[in-house]
Amino acid sequence: MARILVAFTVFLLGTLVVLLLGSSFLISSDLLRSDLVEKYRSDASFFYRLPSGAVAHIRDEGNRDGPPLLLIHGSNASLHTWEPWVKELGDSYRLISFDLPGHGLTGQTLEDDYTIDAMARFTKEIVDLFKLDRVSLAGNSMGGAVSLKFAIDYPQYTKALVLVSSGGMSRDEDAESVGAFNLVGNETARGLMRYITPRFMIAGTLRGVVADPDNFVTDEMVTRYWELLRMTGSRDASIKRFAAYETRGPLEPLLPAVRAPALILWGIQDTLIPVTQGIRMTQALPGSNIKIYPNAGHLAHEEIPQKTAADTRAFLENLGLK
Repeated sequence: MARILVAFTVFLLGTLVVLLLGSSFLISSDLLRSDLVEKYRSDASFFYRLPSGAVAHIRDEGNRDGPPLLLIHGSNASLHTWEPWVKELGDSYRLISFDLPGHGLTGQTLEDDYTIDAMARFTKEIVDLFKLDRVSLAGNSMGGAVSLKFAIDYPQYTKALVLVSSGGMSRDEDAESVGAFNLVGNETARGLMRYITPRFMIAGTLRGVVADPDNFVTDEMVTRYWELLRMTGSRDASIKRFAAYETRGPLEPLLPAVRAPALILWGIQDTLIPVTQGIRMTQALPGSNIKIYPNAGHLAHEEIPQKTAADTRAFLENLGLK
C-alpha cells in the first residue's frame, strides 16, 4: 500500500511539474504601452484624448483635399491592416485610420466599454475631431459591423460604406471558428486568454483565415498582432468585448434601415465569416452590391490590395467621390 501511495505521489508531482513547465511556456506577460508606442507608431501617427477620455492612436494620410474615407480595422487587429490601401488610394482620398478601443496603441479606455455601440460612438468622436460633415467608411470584419452601426446611428454623417468580410450577420449554429476564435465563446477559455496567448496561437489564427498563408503571413505581422494584444489592459478589454458578443444580438434585423450605398467585398476562401453571410448581407442592405474574390480569404483588403482598392475607387467615383 505504501509503495502504491509513493508511486501515486510521484505521479502527481510529475504531472504538476509538466503542467507548470507547460504553463510557463504558454503564459505571455503584459507589455508596456510606452515601449509599443515607440515600436509601432509611424511619422503619420498622432495621439489625441477624445471627449470620452480615450487616448486614440490616429493616422491622417493621403490627399487632404480629397473625400474622407475612414478605415476601420477588425477584431484584435490595428490600423496597420490598412497600410496597403493607403498606398493605393492616397492619391485621391483623405484616409483616416485609427485603433479602436481595446486595440492597437489606443488600448484600454476609461469607459472600459468595447461593444459595437461604443465603437460606433468612438468613431463619431473621430469624425467630430476632424470636423467632417459626411464620410465614407471602410470596415473589415468587426470593423464592418462598427461601420454599419455608425450608419444606423448617424445616417446624416454617412456617405457610403465599403464592407470587407463584414461582421453583423447572425452566425450559423454549426459554423466552426478558426484558431483563437474557437475559444472566445467559452467563459473559462476567455479567462485563460488573459494570461495564455502564445505566439503560435496568433500565427495559427492568421494563417487560418487567409487564402495563401505562406506568401501572406510574415513573422513581423505575427509579432505585431501578438505584442499589441499584450499591451497592458488590452487582453482584459478583449475578454470584455468577446463576452459582450453573447449578450447583444446581430445587427442583421437593423440593416434594412441603412440608406447609405454599400459595396461588399468578400474572399471566397474566408473561413472565419463565410461568403454566404456576405450574400445575405447584400440582400439585407438596400442599394448594395457584392464583389467576390476567388483568391482571397478574410483579409481581402490586405491579401489583394490592388484589386480591392481599385474596386473601391470605382465604387466611390461612381458616387461622385473622387
